Amino acid sequence: MVGTANPQLVFVHGIGGLRDAEAERQQWLRALATGVRAAGRAELVSALTQGWLADVRFADYSDLFNARGAQGGAPGGELDPSDEQVLSDLLKAMVDELAEQYPPDSGTRDARFIEQARHQLDAVSSDGRAQGVGESGRRLVAVTTTLLQLPGLRQGAQWAGGQAFALQLSQVARYLNRHGDRAALGAAIRSRVLEGLDPTRPLVVVSHSLGTVVAYEALHEYEGPVALWVTLGSPLALGGVVLQRLVPRPPSCPEGVGAWHNFWDRNDVVVGRPRLADWIAPSARGVKAQTAPVKSGGLWTHTATKYLEHAEVAGPIAEALLP
Repeated sequence: MVGTANPQLVFVHGIGGLRDAEAERQQWLRALATGVRAAGRAELVSALTQGWLADVRFADYSDLFNARGAQGGAPGGELDPSDEQVLSDLLKAMVDELAEQYPPDSGTRDARFIEQARHQLDAVSSDGRAQGVGESGRRLVAVTTTLLQLPGLRQGAQWAGGQAFALQLSQVARYLNRHGDRAALGAAIRSRVLEGLDPTRPLVVVSHSLGTVVAYEALHEYEGPVALWVTLGSPLALGGVVLQRLVPRPPSCPEGVGAWHNFWDRNDVVVGRPRLADWIAPSARGVKAQTAPVKSGGLWTHTATKYLEHAEVAGPIAEALLP
């Protein structure tokens, strides 16, 4: 340890547009403070939000995906053909999760939209590529446009339309693509997470969505100890989409991690639920994901701040930051 230096707390975001790192750092901190108060540790709130408890950084890599001419991006805001198979697989996994919540035989309006999206995905698989350049991408945008008819997605207010939704979901594919410029993109994103970290100081990492995939690979590269790694709304256990593309393989808990807490919401359609603890092997020290469910209010539950407001999520983070 170096003197009495504060522990380090790093937030790692998921898919989305360009971010204001300081504004989001404050948003995540406020949500975490709400959860800490709910966990019965109100005396820690000021120390957390004022920066006395930990040095808090929001690891922002959004510009690498969203800037004009960003690495590995297709021109004109179009889907890159090399991303289409991963995006198709990701949408299929989301539709499967949605169909569990709204079974086809329920006869609801939501169930009909989900079945429509499934039929559209089947068309992409069967003959989309035979229809000419760009047709598969257009059909995938039709799927995301259909899914945005669901209240939980539409009222999330994150996407102006199916094209924007598809482009942001395709960030998962762009990160996991290991070829050419895409390999450089992944390395640059992991560098954003690791930059400035001091391996002689305690570290807590809180990652969300695609950020859990980024953190998984970054922590395998990190040389210092990680007191706690928290994953929120993680797609790590989506077998055919994410799990089989992780590096290193076979998937295992990063060796420096002292504890790994994974949280999922039953209504979060992006998350691979309890399977994560079974499909990612423990580290050599025997550390593996400890998975627990949370229940958020509202229609769109796939946001980091909703997860952080839960006592069971925030409590262990605060405890890990204490001297």
